[in-house]
Amino acid sequence: MNVKERYWKYSLVTIIIVLGVILFVEFIPFLGGILGACTIYILVRKQLLYLTEKKHWRRSFVAIILLLETILCFLIPLSLAVWLFINKLQNFNLDPTQLVKSAEHIANLIEQRTGYDVLDTSNIMSAVSILPKIGQVLMGGISGFAINVAVLVLILYFMLIGGAKMEKYVYSILPFSDENKKNVLGEINMIVTSNAIGIPLLAIIQGLIALLGYWIFNVPSPFLFGFLTCFATIIPVVGTALVWLPLALYMALTGDWVNAAGLTAFALIIITNVDNLIRFILQKKMADTHPLITIFGVIIGLSLFGFMGIIFGPLLISIFILCFNIFKEKYLDNAR
Repeated sequence: MNVKERYWKYSLVTIIIVLGVILFVEFIPFLGGILGACTIYILVRKQLLYLTEKKHWRRSFVAIILLLETILCFLIPLSLAVWLFINKLQNFNLDPTQLVKSAEHIANLIEQRTGYDVLDTSNIMSAVSILPKIGQVLMGGISGFAINVAVLVLILYFMLIGGAKMEKYVYSILPFSDENKKNVLGEINMIVTSNAIGIPLLAIIQGLIALLGYWIFNVPSPFLFGFLTCFATIIPVVGTALVWLPLALYMALTGDWVNAAGLTAFALIIITNVDNLIRFILQKKMADTHPLITIFGVIIGLSLFGFMGIIFGPLLISIFILCFNIFKEKYLDNAR
């Protein structure tokens, strides 16, 4: 390779990297929709191949059918759940007098135990200043959710139309041997499928079990907190305790010791153990992923990819480990 060819090669690589970084940064707001489209494509890929290759249906017709299936089975239930949650928050009525009394009671207890005056003017002003920011985050999250749903539908349609060409292109540019390409793609398919099915299933089961406990022990607005428990399930280590523990503390501080103790016992004995049991069963049935990969994958994924990080965070770590093992077997082991 002469100087001119090397110049062309490295210039082209530089242009690709620079433009790739710029495009990635600009696409960050739409990353949830893009990753969501990739996830659903992997889930419906077998149906796509069956209908186009076995039944010989037109690909455009199959794409529309699978898109309607996605909207009916995934997007409408998810959008409905978000709408019900927002509607529940709007109708969430609190008695101001009782709320003030409860807040004063809790603040007095904190001051007696720690000497920290929660009701100090500066603390109140700091808390009040945070409220507008919380509202902005919620409104931004809702608008971002709607935009990403539209992006997901648009990208998924074109992925279904050109799925075969897309897969061949991706397969051709992977920097592995044919055997390792199959291993990498198999790992991606297994983890995405298991997380996309297992995590929502776990969240629903946990939410229903927690809802039962909230109803038994007279938690205010049990359906609202049951819904929040569904989402808290995806957070590693702490999980559902983010919801039931503050509830139990609030009930105890407001004098409802019996129900607070009952909710705590129910959560520790039933909710926590059911969570571990279901996770164990799903790992054995779908993808036997190490718990540490799941925990750190979700933590990293949520910060990088938002909500879709619960799927692609563990995938990122698993692919890193797989690539390292491929490098070790091909270069390090053979060098001895």
